[in-house]
Amino acid sequence: MTDSAPELSIIIPSFNEQARLPPTLERIYDFLSSRDEQLRTTEVIVVDDGSTDATAALAQDWISHFPNLRVVSNSRNRGKGFSVRHGMLEARGRITLFTDADLSTPIEEMDKLLNALRTHDVAIGSRALDRTMIEIRQSRMRELAGIIFNGFVRLSTGLPYLDTQCGFKAFRRERARICFEQQRSERFGFDPELLYLAKRHGLTCAEVPVRWAHDARTKVNVVSDSIDMFFELLRIQWNNLLGRYPRAKQS
Repeated sequence: MTDSAPELSIIIPSFNEQARLPPTLERIYDFLSSRDEQLRTTEVIVVDDGSTDATAALAQDWISHFPNLRVVSNSRNRGKGFSVRHGMLEARGRITLFTDADLSTPIEEMDKLLNALRTHDVAIGSRALDRTMIEIRQSRMRELAGIIFNGFVRLSTGLPYLDTQCGFKAFRRERARICFEQQRSERFGFDPELLYLAKRHGLTCAEVPVRWAHDARTKVNVVSDSIDMFFELLRIQWNNLLGRYPRAKQS
């Protein structure tokens, strides 16, 4: 990559991902390498969330092979939301995209979000718009919990999206930066807050159907994390009442 800013930044939040991260980096590298110029104009940022395994070391080892790769570390385990925020505020690309470390949404689906960003500020991957695209389904309990949670999201925030939790989202960086600066949720409930902030600041958002496959090694606990995410919805309204989401002053 030249000294000029990259076109695209891909952020990968990672906590104890020594098993899943290397094949993910290889797949992203191969995908970008297959395209003219895209490897050179894309940076990849691995955010190590205080891992206690070899995640950070394995990511560092990839830098010699993947020169546009950067590894940034949280001082301790803070959560996926904090890691995404950290990576987004470190990113230099005109477009930023975050993806799960297991690539449950294949990186090849990236083009769908980038195409949506031609006319929108935010593009979010969705499993709910076309469930025939789900290659490996979750358990019925997990799917039901997701549907119920989405109903609460729509009711409490006014957001219209059928799936706020898919870990595959892209942004026009400069337009969306204020959302990450004001984001307060550090764990799995950060997605509705980001989308709420995007709406509050007048950003346009497209929900895009994407392929997705459940990974049985997911770190989301359907009971405890669901409870935490419900409380995060309450915190969004509380933060708003306390004036923690001020709109940018018009120049």
